Amino acid sequence: MFNDPRSHGLWEKTAPPAPLSEPLSGDVSSEIVIIGGGYTGLSAALHLAEAGRSVILLEAKAIGFGGAGRNVGLINAGMWVMPDDLPGELGAVHGERLLTLLGNGPQVVMGLIDKHGIACELTRTGTLHCAVGDKGFAEIEERARQWQKRGADVEVLDATETERRIGTRAYRGALLDRRAGTLQPLAYARGLAHAAVKAGVQIHTETPAIAWQQQAGRHVISTGDGSVTADWVIVATDAYSAGPFEAVRREQVHLPYFNLATTPLSDNLRRSILPAREGCWDTKEILSSFRMDDEGRLVFGSVGALRGPGTAIHTGWARRALRRIFPQLSDIDFEAEWYGQIGMTDNALPRFHRFADRVVGFSGYNGRGIAPGTVFGKVLAAHILGEAGEADLPLPLTEAREPAFRALKETYYEAGAQVAHLAGDRF
Repeated sequence: MFNDPRSHGLWEKTAPPAPLSEPLSGDVSSEIVIIGGGYTGLSAALHLAEAGRSVILLEAKAIGFGGAGRNVGLINAGMWVMPDDLPGELGAVHGERLLTLLGNGPQVVMGLIDKHGIACELTRTGTLHCAVGDKGFAEIEERARQWQKRGADVEVLDATETERRIGTRAYRGALLDRRAGTLQPLAYARGLAHAAVKAGVQIHTETPAIAWQQQAGRHVISTGDGSVTADWVIVATDAYSAGPFEAVRREQVHLPYFNLATTPLSDNLRRSILPAREGCWDTKEILSSFRMDDEGRLVFGSVGALRGPGTAIHTGWARRALRRIFPQLSDIDFEAEWYGQIGMTDNALPRFHRFADRVVGFSGYNGRGIAPGTVFGKVLAAHILGEAGEADLPLPLTEAREPAFRALKETYYEAGAQVAHLAGDRF
């Protein structure tokens, strides 16, 4: 994308094309204007257009340019926070409401894929949260207990079953979440865009929102070469926010995350490594993730940015780590590498903001963008359609506030990942 092979890597190589679009030129009007062409914005646009509303979506770069086109592709249920902790953070009503919504999130994603025939390499075989040592095993046991009491289809696997499913003895066990799955993230975003256009949404890419003002009870979003006047504005830019809603980006600490994709594995290796293609990540503080794509490429990632000295450090560590986890991969070749930024809030939970009357948005997905972004877009559509009042939303209203030492924390995380990976997995 934009001639940068490290921005979207394998996903750009294998995703179907996005719908044709042009930058906005001139002054136009619509009932709703949506800023941001990721999962939240596209989901909201699709649901609103299907309800008969006129919608214009503005994307500063290209569909899926931000986190939607760079992530690992795990369709997770819930957030990083332990389920029992959400009521304490958000209150009993919002906490349980959010757990129910996000617990069902993967099914909403899969339902949209089925309904609109989106070609995005969907798997429905679940995810595996892999326990590193006894401490990690205790963590997944407690997470399973908290989800199971809410009726979730999750199960703790012992080391033997984990080895059978993954193809490695590296883990003490794993938490199987049968609600979850994997997909090709950029293909999913582009598929949502095609569905939205078919429903009547006007999409304008390479069209950044540079100013916002209120005029005669309506909202005007200026783009440089044009403007959109609308009754409602949805802010769906999340961690890549800029311009008039940069406060959304500044509310989050950016955590870099990279992925490397191997060349397609042989049939023998594909039978021994993730034969059912579950998506995986581990319980380490500096975590690793891995999953298989349709062509048998193993996608392996961790915290870090592929720039400057980080490129060689992280790719060298990835080769060593993969050989430790999967000794059968004695000679590893990577055919793609890319990285992006995960927006982390101070309590690892998303936010709902009302910037003004009829200017709203969800943000802060903390590395869980696919299902939450999709369902929050649907919730925003329901809110605008009058089907869900502000009191019915899954999150309380909050103001966007910048955390202390944000820039320093971002520098620390990038440098810390380099230090950890420079020394990690050396024999």
